[in-house]
Amino acid sequence: LQTGVVSSASESAFAEFSNTKVIVSIFGPRESKKATSYSDVGRLNCNVSFTTFASPAIGSQGTDHKEYSSMLQKALEGVIMMETFPKTTVDVFALVLESGGSNLALADAGIMMYDLITAVSVSCIEEEGCEDGSLMMTCMPSRYEVTQLTITGEWTTPNINEAMQLCVDACSKLGEIMRDCLKQAATAADE
Repeated sequence: LQTGVVSSASESAFAEFSNTKVIVSIFGPRESKKATSYSDVGRLNCNVSFTTFASPAIGSQGTDHKEYSSMLQKALEGVIMMETFPKTTVDVFALVLESGGSNLALADAGIMMYDLITAVSVSCIEEEGCEDGSLMMTCMPSRYEVTQLTITGEWTTPNINEAMQLCVDACSKLGEIMRDCLKQAATAADE
């Protein structure tokens, strides 16, 4: 994990987990161009795109993916204190270099958030109790709150509970790693 990787952005972060590499760039808060009237809360725009070489399974278009953008937006809306930047917009651009993220850039940019947000997923492949399913969870680890949960496939209740606990534990550990990265960036900036 590393912050400050895109010089033209308000802040940015590079995250690498196993075979996944993502650059997230934050622009703003800045005056909202789409707002026609005063708003007590800020706007959040999220865009997720993949490089043409990110993964053969993702596709080779190198284009935006609306479903991923929507999922990122839903996950971040519960974390960012939108009321702290009225009449402004924060743009979040995630570029998946290799698929195999991170909201560190938001925190490093000074965007007020309730907590960091972490995301993990688990898969179940033809075991007793589930059939080729996956469970993806985003949560605020310090608050012990789930901000998004997506389940595909057929799962038994005990398997869902076990998968959710695995995800919560992993999110907590990931949150600690992210906080350490932010502390290191703050220490480096002070030097």
